[in-house]
Amino acid sequence: MRLEGKKVISLVHHECEDLELWYPILRLREEGAIVHLAGEVANETYIGKYGVPAESDMAYGDVNPEDYDAILVPGGWAPDKIRRFPEVISLIQEMDASEKPIGQICHAGWVLISAKILQGKNVTSTPGIKDDMENAGANWYDEPVITDGHLISSRRPPDLPDYLREFINVLEGK
Repeated sequence: MRLEGKKVISLVHHECEDLELWYPILRLREEGAIVHLAGEVANETYIGKYGVPAESDMAYGDVNPEDYDAILVPGGWAPDKIRRFPEVISLIQEMDASEKPIGQICHAGWVLISAKILQGKNVTSTPGIKDDMENAGANWYDEPVITDGHLISSRRPPDLPDYLREFINVLEGK
């Protein structure tokens, strides 16, 4: 298994895009990674846009970035909620400063925008937040996946295979 011993934290909140949360978690676990979910509250059940539940293992504020090799931010409407937590912003900034892989898909770019880590970065996202990404200083491309160093971004559910292939490659190389 390519990711044996790697630990990944995935952020979760209500209204996340179910596929964008679960597909990465399952693929990473298939490769041997340990994946935990962090939500606003520990041991809380969050319901995705299409009704799929996900229970958090811990609260955002309980995540120690030193314990994890990478972080995932799902899309949907959840990123607009997730980015409102100062502990999430700090977590993203610390993962960025340590150059640990940061995966974001669809509307997840909002969290990275709020963390102010996109200046000069090459990214993609759902076209609906293209202007937001560019206004944050990013170079936006309409591609299934863009990798810029430790930042891996993708557009939407049909791009998940490309997104995870790249995310796994980057994580494996760390």
